Amino acid sequence: MKYIGAHVSAAGGVENTPANAHAIGAKAFALFTKNQRQWVAKPLTQENIDGFKANCEKYGYDPKHILPHDSYLINLGHPEKEGLKKSQDAFLDEMQRCEQLGLSLLNFHPGSHLKKISEKECLSTIAGSINLVLEKTNGVTAVIENTAGQGTNLGFTFEQLAEIIDQVEDKSRVGVCIDTCHAFTAGYDLITDEGYAETFRKFEKIVGLEYLKGIHLNDSKKELGSRVDRHDSIGKGFIGIDAFRRMMQDARFDDIPIILETPNTEAWPEEIAMLYGFANE
Repeated sequence: MKYIGAHVSAAGGVENTPANAHAIGAKAFALFTKNQRQWVAKPLTQENIDGFKANCEKYGYDPKHILPHDSYLINLGHPEKEGLKKSQDAFLDEMQRCEQLGLSLLNFHPGSHLKKISEKECLSTIAGSINLVLEKTNGVTAVIENTAGQGTNLGFTFEQLAEIIDQVEDKSRVGVCIDTCHAFTAGYDLITDEGYAETFRKFEKIVGLEYLKGIHLNDSKKELGSRVDRHDSIGKGFIGIDAFRRMMQDARFDDIPIILETPNTEAWPEEIAMLYGFANE
């Protein structure tokens, strides 16, 4: 069974996110547990925590179908000591927030070398940051999101994702979220039957399907291999509608959160209904 949703607003408190997800017909959802553009945020209150858990129960959301996203400021591969420590501390705070909310996943962008260290050193730094935070937390899996490879961002090839995972000590608490826009613009063909089959054959061989914990479902405003991260509404971009129909009928993506981050938030109910329609064809 597919669990499809979107990255919903946490305005007014995280406890409002389950109702916001329910209102758009979502069976899964993503959220920020704090302001994603600030390093430090007020701690969650007991009211926030109790309200979130109660509303998840009320609307029938299981933690494994909720995929919170960390702050965009965090760079777990930062080449400088101060920036790395700041990122690690912020990531620990995000993981602890997930613990408090009873969540089991935290999605994050791996990191960037900023042209100051080698890719290999940066990937090792990312893995080291994950190890550091997993040691200090319990029950939450660190879910690495593939990137488009824009700028100095790493994690845009399956080999890079595998290299990070290989260096994570507790492999039971690391996973991957595949963003379709990022994969496509990083050079993975999702359009043709052959390209789609080859992309996920590679993922299974290089990373392993057991590590797939979520999907970000986005079309792309930019072409295959462009290395530019610009999301588009489903069927409106260069990936096209057929790829998403194919994904909704692929049993490998059952029982994990499938999250829309498409730009037209008003279209989310329509997009979710359309995707469920594909799944049920």
